[in-house]
Amino acid sequence: MTRLSVNINKIATLRNARGGKIPCIKDAVVNCQKFGAQGITIHPRPDERHITRKDVYEIKPLITTEFNIEGYPSEEFLKMVIEVKADQVTLVPDTREQLTSDHGWDTWKNLSFLKEVISQLQENGIRTSIFVDPNINAIEGAAEIGTNRIELYTESYASLYPIDKNRAIEKFVEAATFAGNLDIDINAGHDLNLENLNYMYHKIPNLAEVSIGHALIADALYLGLETTIQKYLACLK
Repeated sequence: MTRLSVNINKIATLRNARGGKIPCIKDAVVNCQKFGAQGITIHPRPDERHITRKDVYEIKPLITTEFNIEGYPSEEFLKMVIEVKADQVTLVPDTREQLTSDHGWDTWKNLSFLKEVISQLQENGIRTSIFVDPNINAIEGAAEIGTNRIELYTESYASLYPIDKNRAIEKFVEAATFAGNLDIDINAGHDLNLENLNYMYHKIPNLAEVSIGHALIADALYLGLETTIQKYLACLK
């Protein structure tokens, strides 16, 4: 079974554009789970342009499924995720000014750093995932680091899918198979949507979780949040 974790960053972006509390992040967490989401994902950034530190602590008590927090493992970030006892932490190599995640870790270059970070998280009972490109060398490094999971960066799949879906999925199938043979579980995220999700689901049988935010929240503007979440869940059957 592939789980659907809904990234609510874009809801926070909309709230922050006007100030105040509308739309309410806490209501979003409750409703996403009520409508079938099997996890909540957030990516708090240092500039708090969407999810804020205050949000992280306020929504934790509302999580009845799984709390996945993405971010660069700064000292401040690690302190926060350990304090709120996230279920999963997804480590991304983003710079402070990056608009969105756009590449995976060079796992070998950052081997010692990531080993230390992941050891600290796992000692606190937090499952770890590393954001990586569908690259065998990077996955070998992830295995050496000792992460529980990797999250495959799927932008290249989404870009090529409308042109040649078979070619688009090839390197992801190879990467997922290789990781599975190393006993590393697979997550996926970035630019997955109602058009391309089901094909990936069928081609990667060991896909544990997908984290989807931008496309899902955009679809919800037209379809409503409940209907949208149900449509994404249907893609994972």
